[in-house]
Amino acid sequence: MKRVAFCTLGCKVNQYETQAMCELFLNNGYTEVDFDEQADVYVINTCSVTSMSDRKSRQMIRRAKKRSKDAIVVVTGCYAQTAAKELAKIEDINLIIGTSGRSEIVSLTERVTSQSKHIAVGDIMHTHEFENLSVNSYSDRTRAYIKLQEGCSQFCSYCIIPYARGPIRSRSEDEVIEEAKRLCKNGFRELVLVGIHIASYGRDLKNDTSLEKIICKISELEDVKRIRLSSIEPMTLDENFIKAVSAAGDKLCHHFHISLQSGCDETLVRMNRKYLSVDFEKIVSGLREAIADCAITTDIMVGFAGETDEEFEQSLAFADKISFSDMHVFSYSPRPGTPAAKMDNQVSPEMRHERSARMLEVAEKNRDAFLDKFVGKTLEILFERECDDKKGFYEGKSQNYISVICKAGNDLSGQFLNVKLTHHKDGIMYGEIVL
Repeated sequence: MKRVAFCTLGCKVNQYETQAMCELFLNNGYTEVDFDEQADVYVINTCSVTSMSDRKSRQMIRRAKKRSKDAIVVVTGCYAQTAAKELAKIEDINLIIGTSGRSEIVSLTERVTSQSKHIAVGDIMHTHEFENLSVNSYSDRTRAYIKLQEGCSQFCSYCIIPYARGPIRSRSEDEVIEEAKRLCKNGFRELVLVGIHIASYGRDLKNDTSLEKIICKISELEDVKRIRLSSIEPMTLDENFIKAVSAAGDKLCHHFHISLQSGCDETLVRMNRKYLSVDFEKIVSGLREAIADCAITTDIMVGFAGETDEEFEQSLAFADKISFSDMHVFSYSPRPGTPAAKMDNQVSPEMRHERSARMLEVAEKNRDAFLDKFVGKTLEILFERECDDKKGFYEGKSQNYISVICKAGNDLSGQFLNVKLTHHKDGIMYGEIVL
């Protein structure tokens, strides 16, 4: 029996796609092993959102070949799609597949040897059909991902992803519902809806489906307890959206990860974002008015091309004003092939680092203020696994995405339990199980 190992870099969509590819190999007689073990095939599912992502991808490629010189190394994902020619120069790689054609990964792998090389990367910009890679289960998760949608047509000036994933393509409602039913049958009660730009779900289909309509249809499945959304664009979450998903009741998790990127309007315009700060604030206010305990998290970029001291201060003040429950802060990294990479007045690495540190201070302050509101309250937690560094302690998530750790005498993985929250430290809430 041949052994296959996977390394996944990047987003939840990549995690979904890795699981789907893994199931294809398993269905063809392979057994999965850890990436650090000896394998016959190593699959690296790459990310290319930053230059650091590219570098990590190359590191994992080299690491795979060191494990076994006779192994076949397969590189797929966003970096493979946008830099196939660059990757082809690396001797360690035997097969390059982009962001389409993954349904054929097993047969393509079996056509190459450890000494040969094949590139199977097409023109993603002319791909208009959703490639249906299905998932039946996850061996190490209590939450299951469902991929609704592929591609992005926003073309933010800093982002390589539209060039890596192509135009928007939506999965049919029937396929989404069938996968949701299979995952529920296999024991999953929380489903996470993922995509490259999930707000655009349904726009390319001939029927009148939409993100809010598919949420409501999934909520009608009796065995679904929670529906969680991955990152979403702000202008989707308007008053009409909130009204439309009200039928899902409390099944739709009270957590919204809304990508801000900058709190300065001048910067947002250069980024080619499709909103201004006043629009973002209105969306947040509407969500908080409709859902009192909702958590609003975000991505925010510092040091974007041309960002002046004044623009950064505006962005910092806006992030503080919104008071996110958590923020993913990252420094701008020029991506070759994007308009922003050619812009004047690029911010120095030293300045980007300084601004990142200041934004992180605001993030931690507001995160702690959000957690303070829940100390002493009892929330239902879906426990995921035993803590890696604390034996006998289990970690899980509340409906509004608060990370909670509890001590227990038995395995809590996969259980929904009520927990009284007692205190928090470093962004983690601690509590006691309510019997």
